[in-house]
Amino acid sequence: MNSNSIDFQQLASDIKVLGASLGFQQVGITDIELSDAEKQLNNWLDAGFHGEMGYMQKHGTKRTRPNELHEGTVRVISCRMDYLPEPMQRTDELMQDPIRAYISRYALGRDYHKVLRKKLQKLADLIQQQVGQFGYRAFVDSAPVMEKAIAEKAGIGWIGKHSNVLNKQAGSWFFLGELYVDLPLPIDQAAEEHCGRCTDCIDICPTQAIVAPYVVDARRCISYLTIELKGSIPEEFRTQMGNRIYGCDDCQQVCPWNRFAHITEEADFIARNDLDTINLIDIFQWSEETFLKKTEGSAIRRIGYESWIRNIAIALGNAPYNENVLAALNEKHQHSNPVIQEHVQWAVCEQKNKRNRTKS
Repeated sequence: MNSNSIDFQQLASDIKVLGASLGFQQVGITDIELSDAEKQLNNWLDAGFHGEMGYMQKHGTKRTRPNELHEGTVRVISCRMDYLPEPMQRTDELMQDPIRAYISRYALGRDYHKVLRKKLQKLADLIQQQVGQFGYRAFVDSAPVMEKAIAEKAGIGWIGKHSNVLNKQAGSWFFLGELYVDLPLPIDQAAEEHCGRCTDCIDICPTQAIVAPYVVDARRCISYLTIELKGSIPEEFRTQMGNRIYGCDDCQQVCPWNRFAHITEEADFIARNDLDTINLIDIFQWSEETFLKKTEGSAIRRIGYESWIRNIAIALGNAPYNENVLAALNEKHQHSNPVIQEHVQWAVCEQKNKRNRTKS
């Protein structure tokens, strides 16, 4: 690559056009100065808010200093892609249906890691066709990358009080991916914050995980509890989990900016295997083999069968009393897996208590 012959202003413009042609709704460019984000991350880690997510601190400063993660990096190309698979009204209706499983909308289709990584690689290939060989590395939520802080600096959106990135024209239902590059591209203006005095996301959180504006205690967050946490889920949070068996979208669902959210144009993000409407009893009866088959190519598979059944057991315990629910739980009442057994027994007690209350 002969940088002296490259018009980087034009290249930056071309990169955004190329990104749009690949299905990204927005592309922004920023430098690698993340000192403010580093301070915020360290404060968050010092408070223990990361829970058992040890990977959040084991890489040291590589997370906040891109050049340490990928040597030679001077710019980051941040890309966003909408993933909302259905109108939010339908999502809200499902959240209110206690006998159906609620799965975070981002996980209904094909694993986003694979979808975005493939597109980022294509973007890198197209850039290379223009400038020749250059240094780069693609990331999609799978390495120590401050993707939200990067997106904010690149003008993609601002980090809201729920810690998700918000965009005035698109809300927050989108994925982020990054290309670390050694190209001295012109950078975009950082996004301004527009949450104002709104606290809807803080007020709605079922487990009060947003402990202060812009600060989430992951140990209380349903997404953490159902996905990241292995073993037993603390009893104090089980009732509030409702029918949420993989992640939680409550804070996005109530955010006023999401009235501007767009339904995804990416077919890979459309729900597979009826996971958008499936009955809790039906999926509770899945064998491990069925679980692996039904979640093939999905982000859901990463939690494993044990956590899957554990989460569904809690949701069944939270459902209104029903003989069919209790019968399904009793089939696994003495499960050989101690984690599953613990949560099934809790759910059976919850169902029996509700039955007794209806008789009294």
